[in-house]
Amino acid sequence: MTTEPSLADDEARLAAISAELLAGVRATATGWLTARATTLCDAAGIAPQGVADAVADAVALLDPELERILLADPDAGAGSPLAAIRMATRPVTTRLRELGVPPVVRDAFAEENFRDDVYDFGPAAFADLDVALHEPGLMWGAARAHVHLRRRREAEA
Repeated sequence: MTTEPSLADDEARLAAISAELLAGVRATATGWLTARATTLCDAAGIAPQGVADAVADAVALLDPELERILLADPDAGAGSPLAAIRMATRPVTTRLRELGVPPVVRDAFAEENFRDDVYDFGPAAFADLDVALHEPGLMWGAARAHVHLRRRREAEA
């Protein structure tokens, strides 16, 4: 007979998934931003001068914020990791504007909801950074919701 995992087990699983997702984003963020910015520069016929520094600034912004969100208690309402990634792209956006790279054509939803993301960096899912982050991203969201709901159920019981 198997027993249901305890709340502590579920919290430990969430912590492990959070650490995995954080490590994955850390491993891919620089390459993802560099590739996207370089592609935009190439398409505009502009040398990506200073892009590497802007990417480093973006990653420096992202890392502590992403860590704060992913490792926060699920009941803390720490925010969205994808929103943190979108926010962190600002130094790269600024550099591309300085270089004269033209904004990209975006759909109406992106235009309305992400007005400052003129180069369409903003990921809609973790898989936009790297397909290997798809499953950990989904698992993190599900585990976070599960722990939050389980705590509520146990508190009401």
